[in-house]
Amino acid sequence: MSGILRRKAYLIGLLLGLGAASASAQSVTLSAEIRPRTEFRNGFKSPIQRGEQPAVFTEQRSRIYLGFSQDRLTVQLSAQDVRIWGNTNQIYKTDPSLFNMFEAWASYSLSPNMNIKIGRQALDYDNARFLGDLDWAQQGRSHDALLLTYEDTLGYKVHLGTGFNQQVAFEPGKLSGNYYELEGNYKAMQFVWLHKSYASSRISFLFLNDGRQDLTLSQPQSRVNFRQTYGFYGEKNTGSLNFTGELYHQGGKDPSGRTNSAWLLAGALTLKTKSIPLTLGADYLTGTAPGAATNRSFDPLYGTNHKFYGLMDLFYVGSPHGQSGLSAGLQNYYLKSNISLFPGSSLLVHLHHFSSAVSVYEPENTQTRMGSDLGQEIDLVFVSRISPEITFNLGYSHLFASRSLAALKGKDNLSPVQNWAWAMISFRPSINLANLR
Repeated sequence: MSGILRRKAYLIGLLLGLGAASASAQSVTLSAEIRPRTEFRNGFKSPIQRGEQPAVFTEQRSRIYLGFSQDRLTVQLSAQDVRIWGNTNQIYKTDPSLFNMFEAWASYSLSPNMNIKIGRQALDYDNARFLGDLDWAQQGRSHDALLLTYEDTLGYKVHLGTGFNQQVAFEPGKLSGNYYELEGNYKAMQFVWLHKSYASSRISFLFLNDGRQDLTLSQPQSRVNFRQTYGFYGEKNTGSLNFTGELYHQGGKDPSGRTNSAWLLAGALTLKTKSIPLTLGADYLTGTAPGAATNRSFDPLYGTNHKFYGLMDLFYVGSPHGQSGLSAGLQNYYLKSNISLFPGSSLLVHLHHFSSAVSVYEPENTQTRMGSDLGQEIDLVFVSRISPEITFNLGYSHLFASRSLAALKGKDNLSPVQNWAWAMISFRPSINLANLR
């Protein structure tokens, strides 16, 4: 089936579901999202070199959300189109844009405290450090998974999730074998999340086991390497102060079969005020030095990394930084604030100082060490909530890149100006169709 026919089928299915739901469901909601974002990239994700031209483009996310619930059953459908303006001709027969179901799940309440959820769904836990829906990216992140949850009124929560991925265009195309060639995704995954909320604090424990197909081996040598990540997240409020702390460890095998032993340690202290709150914090992610036999590079895997390591996405956002085929790790010291301006508007200010967790070497002479300083970044984001349905964002980031960062990125002769600017407006109207009857 062609891409255009598939899209028509998706939309027809949504409309049919909408008609059936409005006739019988207790609650039916329909909402849409139009979110274009224009970017000026002059060092975003990787420092730009002299002679290279900045990139300017507009990317738009368009989503339609349909949800309905009846008794113990809840269903959510979210179809999305993600495209670059001008990437499709005005008169066309083919369309290279992304059109898919971001979410398509059903949940059923087994009891007042227990629920089962199955289908394509976003997983977002704690501060989204390790499991996040990646909402900043226009396409977002969702998993094909089964989720069993227990939550009670005492603040206890237990979530158990699992997924098993396979590559089959359409059944019955797969008649034998389980070799999975989709690089960057897990073959199998299981996780447990335990959480307890108190009056002024909360704590969580996460254990995730993800298995990756070893792509260094061809069929029929179908080996899956399993990596385990486990750790704690905690938050404590004491009057005007808020403290968060995290500790994670990764063990097992990395996707290539190498022994994995890596750590993440993070902490932040926030002084809360009405107008200018201040957050002082640090992240430490271990890295791998050239020639090391063990993989010591912590991988945030399915987190919303854009939120933590500088908005220019130089680290852990599909942007490698290392000299051994693995990341050199990161030390990130930061000061953040969210300044209230006039009603409905604010200014985010983030200051970062980056350094490497392992030694950086001269590209031409692997025996000569360079400094560990990777540079500094300033992030500014103006946010204006024009109405409950409309939000406008304007951002600017400036990077002061070091030679060591250039070496980790495989760059040379950097441009003296490294910056990124963007503007985004989001429209998201919503309606409860049950109120229209």
